[in-house]
Amino acid sequence: MEEGHFKGGNAPYGYDLVRSGRINKRKHELYELHINEQEAAVVRIVFDKYVYEGYGPQHIATYLNNSGYRARSGKCWHPSSIRGMVQNLTYTGVLRCGDARSELMPDLQIVPQEQFENAQRIRNERSVRSTAEAENRLPLNIHGKSLLAGNAYCGHCGAKLELTSSRKWRKMADGSLDDTLRIRYTCYGKLRKQTNCTGQTGYTVHILDEIIDKAVRQIFSKMRGIPKEQIVTKRYEKETTERKNHLQDLQTQRDKAEKDLLSLKAEILACIKGESVLPRETLAEMITEQEEKLKELEDLCESASEELERTAELMDKVSRLYDELISYADLYDSANFEAKKMVVNQLIRRVDVYRGYQINISFNFDLTPYIEGE
Repeated sequence: MEEGHFKGGNAPYGYDLVRSGRINKRKHELYELHINEQEAAVVRIVFDKYVYEGYGPQHIATYLNNSGYRARSGKCWHPSSIRGMVQNLTYTGVLRCGDARSELMPDLQIVPQEQFENAQRIRNERSVRSTAEAENRLPLNIHGKSLLAGNAYCGHCGAKLELTSSRKWRKMADGSLDDTLRIRYTCYGKLRKQTNCTGQTGYTVHILDEIIDKAVRQIFSKMRGIPKEQIVTKRYEKETTERKNHLQDLQTQRDKAEKDLLSLKAEILACIKGESVLPRETLAEMITEQEEKLKELEDLCESASEELERTAELMDKVSRLYDELISYADLYDSANFEAKKMVVNQLIRRVDVYRGYQINISFNFDLTPYIEGE
């Protein structure tokens, strides 16, 4: 990599793989990257929109799809692909693998260095804002008519479910008009045809909200039925057991690695006498690799041991979490809709919704003691 050679694998979008004429140790011909001008034009559009026009990944994906551009697979662009593209250092003409970097290679540069750095600055600023919002875990709008606020997603394609409303005009039997307001959680990816979504286009708000409300009430009801001391002790014992088992597993791996290293070192004498089946260079490489593996396992054992010693802190953490959740439970029963919305969005990080209103809830807290078996 540092010598400017491609590490292998699929070529990043914007490049083609071309035979290099070089042969590796396994006698396989290696490939190098060459710019694919047609794809490179799309890469430049992405960076221009991101840096100069303030587009986000979702907006860029929509722009490309509406403009007739398609990903290499022939499918519509997805925001996650755009995010990966914006972070790819290769477009500046520098190859990267872990901490290793190649020199700048002008023949691989698609995006100017300054533009790439501006993209990273913008990305980091947006990430900081996103993290701050996640820490607060507050809904963006407490006055909406839905219980969820920005944390509902389509379980089939992963797109966010946006709140939409429309009026459904119907003529009643008595001749009057019914103009009921219809509010739905709508799959943005399917609606805009940005994803090959196999789920529903939308989900009626009051049906999904009732499911979420019932789930929250069940959790709070279970919490009240279990003494605090029982929950804290059970959680502490479970965590301690898991940490002990993890440490023992690492110690077993470390001991095996140590024995393997001793066996390899014992082979050195046989190698000197010319009795070993292993070439000297191969044996040296194997010993070096085994020493690195042993060092890594020793570090992991040390970290796991320190983690085990800190289990006392877990008691206080679980106790404070219980008090926080009980305060939500006490508030929820008597709260108005806006307050319930606040509680739900403090409690729930994400809801993935599937056909037939099947749901998977990801919580901001570890609620295992209250929902085990469900």
